[in-house]
Amino acid sequence: MKKIGVLALQGDFLEHESALKKFSLQKKVDFEIFEIRQKKDALKDFDALVLPGGESTVQSKLLHELEIFDILKEKIEKGLPVFATCAGLILLASHFQTLPVTVKRNAFGRQLGSFYAEEDFDALQKVPMTFIRAPIIETTNSNEVKVLAKAKNFIVAVKYKNQIAISFHPELNNDFRVYEYFFEIIE
Repeated sequence: MKKIGVLALQGDFLEHESALKKFSLQKKVDFEIFEIRQKKDALKDFDALVLPGGESTVQSKLLHELEIFDILKEKIEKGLPVFATCAGLILLASHFQTLPVTVKRNAFGRQLGSFYAEEDFDALQKVPMTFIRAPIIETTNSNEVKVLAKAKNFIVAVKYKNQIAISFHPELNNDFRVYEYFFEIIE
């Protein structure tokens, strides 16, 4: 059975866990979810990692203080599949520096700039996208970065090797196709 670690230091990790459970029931995909809260959790063997939205600076600070940062960075660099949303995208690009893109934080403005859209996501066609203080990807810095989605003419989702990083929050909608897309990498 596949094991998925969800970074549970700050942010909307509970929403991801709930969405993953609903996805599991809907698609009849069996996996185990556990929270990464301490160094001992990060040292476990697991098959995928979810980096949730929240506040990337706080998450990075806690990752360092709890001695989790280097462990996760090494696992990502060795090919651990990662699904990162919003602040998770910023963590990959600006903190772990495993995703070769340039990110702009709060690109659509503060909380009042939050919005909902339905845009094409790779071959999935239109998927619901909830943006909350969302970053955008200003540039891709490698030919290996595949743009998966755009909203308002900005890049909002990319795939790079073992990493899928998106600006929006799929965990806030009942459409689990983006999670299914991620599971194709895990398999």
